[in-house]
Amino acid sequence: MSKTLIAPSILAADFANLQRDVELINNSDADWFHIDIMDGVFVPNISFGMPVLRDIVKHAKKPIDVHLMIVEPDRYVQRFADLGSTNLTVHYEACTHLHRTLQAIKAAGMKAGVALNPHTNIGLLEDVIHDIDLVCLMSVNPGFGGQSFIENTFDKVMALRQLIDAMGANTLIEIDGGVTNKNAAALVEAGADVLVAGSYVFKSDDPVATIRGLKELTA
Repeated sequence: MSKTLIAPSILAADFANLQRDVELINNSDADWFHIDIMDGVFVPNISFGMPVLRDIVKHAKKPIDVHLMIVEPDRYVQRFADLGSTNLTVHYEACTHLHRTLQAIKAAGMKAGVALNPHTNIGLLEDVIHDIDLVCLMSVNPGFGGQSFIENTFDKVMALRQLIDAMGANTLIEIDGGVTNKNAAALVEAGADVLVAGSYVFKSDDPVATIRGLKELTA
């Protein structure tokens, strides 16, 4: 089976049948649950908050990969740890003191992730790459599901893989946005470790088969 991790994005699930869709992920070849938390300030959209995350965690049987698209993420680090998050990813663009935020996430017992918007250069992570467990490269502009993949992402993945290898770090590369069977294999070839797929999975006729297909494509 593929060593590439597949993380279906719950943002694209049917909120009226959330438990059903969580069970669907439990019973699929998916590796993580990807949960987007949006505040309507950092991104022009609001997603679900802590009560919904708590309910997802109650039923989820796989690691919880939380992506905070919010301002002042430091204020909520411990709350997300208490809710059962496995990974907590904050945006580089939202953190004035990124190193301190990463230390707080790890001190709370979670893996620390940093997300970069499409316009943000990966070189900005050089000084903290050893403190980052996961870099989430946004391959769409954050805020809404179902957007088209930004082609420049391939170059960013390769540059980031080079940086991680050159620094001898163990950081995973996650791609978030517009991932489908058309670009999954090429992303892994470029150096990606984790693929987030939302609409592509949940809007398909058979989400379980779609997830299996992504796994097989990236084997």
